[in-house]
Amino acid sequence: LVTNDEEIYQTVKNTGVTYYRYYAIAEKEKEKTYLASFGDAEDVVKQLKKKKSTNASNLTIEEKYETKLPKLTTTKKAVASLYKARTITTTTTTTTTTDKSGGVRIAATGGRVSTSREVHNSKVSLGMSLSRPVSGRLTSRYGYRWGRTHTGIDIGAPTGTSVKAAAAGTVTFAGWKGSLGNLVVVSHGNGVQTYYGHCSRIVAKVGQSVSQGQVISKVGSTGRSTGPHLHFEVRVKGSSYNPLGYVSY
Repeated sequence: LVTNDEEIYQTVKNTGVTYYRYYAIAEKEKEKTYLASFGDAEDVVKQLKKKKSTNASNLTIEEKYETKLPKLTTTKKAVASLYKARTITTTTTTTTTTDKSGGVRIAATGGRVSTSREVHNSKVSLGMSLSRPVSGRLTSRYGYRWGRTHTGIDIGAPTGTSVKAAAAGTVTFAGWKGSLGNLVVVSHGNGVQTYYGHCSRIVAKVGQSVSQGQVISKVGSTGRSTGPHLHFEVRVKGSSYNPLGYVSY
């Protein structure tokens, strides 16, 4: 029988099992992070609710006793690791009306479209090869015509003829663009874009990745047009270059 308090303490210390107390923050019963005190854990949950973290209502605090102490964190780091921002979903509504030429007019969607009238007689490297976007006959060349600049070439073809992407890329615009009517713009990287205007119907969607030769629209006569044809442009950083320097007709 041991009656000395110090001896009792030393005996328990040497022969007993040590338990650590800490607090776990769990999300839907799955432990996510650990803090030293209940006050710290409670502060983390309060901050997440104040920040309107989407998972705040699913967080719980659990008091834990274990023989091994997990890695504890600070309130600041816990908030940063647990915070989940609200996801905002946007939808694009596409409306259609009838163009004066009888074609279907599709409301504009997507990013910016350069309308610079500057033309270049020189040729710059695109870092890629282009293929013919449509089979047909060259009806109008690039450059100055009728007292104004023509920033692309026109290729005559029957209404409904398939228009194909001249190179692989991402569709960054698909919709109505003034005198160009229904327009598709494909971005190929490094500032290179190709334009496909006067379409009767648009097949591709904004954000869609397309491969070279993939059908993206149909030939038409929407916008300022006197007959069914494709208006095709090559632009680099917004400036137009002669498409005949990259495709042959």
